[in-house]
Amino acid sequence: MSKKGDMVYFDNFVQCADCAVRAAKILEKILENFDPDHLSESIDEIHEVEHEADVKKHDLMEELMRAFITPIEREDIMAISQYLDDITDKIEDVVLRLYMCNVRSIRQESVRFSKLVIRCCEMVKLSMEEFYNFKKSKELRQSLIEINRLEEEGDRMYLDSMRTLHATTTDPVEIIVWRDIYKYLEDCVDACEHTSDIVETVVLKNT
Repeated sequence: MSKKGDMVYFDNFVQCADCAVRAAKILEKILENFDPDHLSESIDEIHEVEHEADVKKHDLMEELMRAFITPIEREDIMAISQYLDDITDKIEDVVLRLYMCNVRSIRQESVRFSKLVIRCCEMVKLSMEEFYNFKKSKELRQSLIEINRLEEEGDRMYLDSMRTLHATTTDPVEIIVWRDIYKYLEDCVDACEHTSDIVETVVLKNT
């Protein structure tokens, strides 16, 4: 169990993971109820969450600069914080891509992908909730394994989505646009796995 003073880091990790979950749910809402004429409003909504995540990351960095002793190495705290922030950034990137490419209709594969992103982000949040007790928590290990499994599911979903895209359209512009969007969605899942990997590395270093 971490000391009370150390919980500021672990609590911040949970809060940043929560931002990723909220961003993922906004993405799902956008795709399920797609309205290209109001997409700019959705960008504002998801950007507020992304900005909140940035503020939390900066707060953590300020706390780190004041600290004399930290529960894990400073470099590891910084790395985890950055990886968590990357998840929210990449989710926002999907929405920005939809807007920049002036997408007018949604392919259903992207909706299914967004649901996978939510599951990944929720597992990341669960792992952060257990991280403070990493020397004893069995749930932490299971959540990290599940994130890895979900990333593999994401790889398969990406391949299937790309195959369906090429099998159902010959419009080169649509193919180019959706190839990018699917890659951005896969990047969201990959970002969750990267977070899981660094947490697993930290656990191994400290046990």
